[in-house]
Amino acid sequence: MSILITNIKQLLQVHETNITIVKGRAMKTLPTLENAYLYIENDTIIEYGNMADCEGFDAETIINAEGKIVLPSWCDSHTHVVYAGDRTSEFVDRINGLSYAEIANKGGGILNSAKVLQNTSEEDLYQQSLKRLNELIAMGTGAVEIKTGYGLTVEAELKMLRVIKRLKQESLAKIIPTLLAAHAIPEAFRSKKQDYITYITDELIPKAAALNITNYIDVFCEDGYFNIEDTEAILKAGKTHNLQPKIHVNQFNVLGGIALGVKHNALSVDHLEELNDSDVNALKGSDTIPVALPGCSYFLSIPYTPARQLIDAGLPLAIATDYNPGSSPSGNMNFIVSAACVKLKMTPEEAINAATINGAYAMGISNMYGSITRGKKANLIITKPMNHYSEIPYAFAHHPVEQVIINGQILG
Repeated sequence: MSILITNIKQLLQVHETNITIVKGRAMKTLPTLENAYLYIENDTIIEYGNMADCEGFDAETIINAEGKIVLPSWCDSHTHVVYAGDRTSEFVDRINGLSYAEIANKGGGILNSAKVLQNTSEEDLYQQSLKRLNELIAMGTGAVEIKTGYGLTVEAELKMLRVIKRLKQESLAKIIPTLLAAHAIPEAFRSKKQDYITYITDELIPKAAALNITNYIDVFCEDGYFNIEDTEAILKAGKTHNLQPKIHVNQFNVLGGIALGVKHNALSVDHLEELNDSDVNALKGSDTIPVALPGCSYFLSIPYTPARQLIDAGLPLAIATDYNPGSSPSGNMNFIVSAACVKLKMTPEEAINAATINGAYAMGISNMYGSITRGKKANLIITKPMNHYSEIPYAFAHHPVEQVIINGQILG
């Protein structure tokens, strides 16, 4: 299968040599080629350039992208796409004045999702999750990290991992599974949290690792959930099974989780709605990327990640949806790019960098995804006609995607 895309108005994120991350001031630059072509063979980007030089290609399929933007597909590095049911009633509770913590304390929140998932068959869970995944792909997401964490028992967590594995095998999208070993404390362990941590470290992690599905482990490091000591114990247990951390930190409180993540070579630290200078300093010189989740801030009406503080300190930043039923029930990366501009005060160039190459880095796949580079995977968005790529975040409620190409296959 070969595809030639011609007359591209703007070809974005173009790099002659491979790139895996963009940091600080460099995030303001988005390499762009005007009036361009792009040639794909099978699942790989083979060539690109100015239309004046588009000669000698015998493609099976030719797409005329006149007036349209072509860019790498979105790389969503933080989702919880595999869940059962919904939490619409909690949405109404929040409108009526209950806080996230109050909803959780009355048996809602993560515990609510866990009860539903535990009683949902594996096939039903797969079908619900596949529908969501296909919706994400249609909106331009070509790579997605999917966490467990709504099981809260060994059996249910392993069920989630098997569903993620099946999605990974049957979907064209690049999927990165993560074991969210410690997402909340079940009612049965409410007064004996240490027993639950032992349950995670001695039973869940070894059995999950034996499935050989994931290379990553996550913990919700937050007041009322898992403190610094709990988090470190779980990360250490994961390390014994070669699971690298990707952790939830600083959503509501600053506990020192960012420095802990850096200490344990976390690939990413995610949320960061609350941040202090010590957190920023801890990230400097590390290989850990901060990830902002503006959809969660929007839905819960909590502060937004101070992106300017991070970027202006010379750090990289990725953005992701946090797609989940309780605090961010949307996987629309186009909205996330817009929210990054409007609420995080990022430029369109910074936001697109954060949603493509840096999102890929936050999943450990930026060597093959996230930029237009010869030899990288052909995961692409072709937009509807527009004058400039800045219209993607500007027209925040519109659907800018006309076609997606995943692994060299045209999906719509």
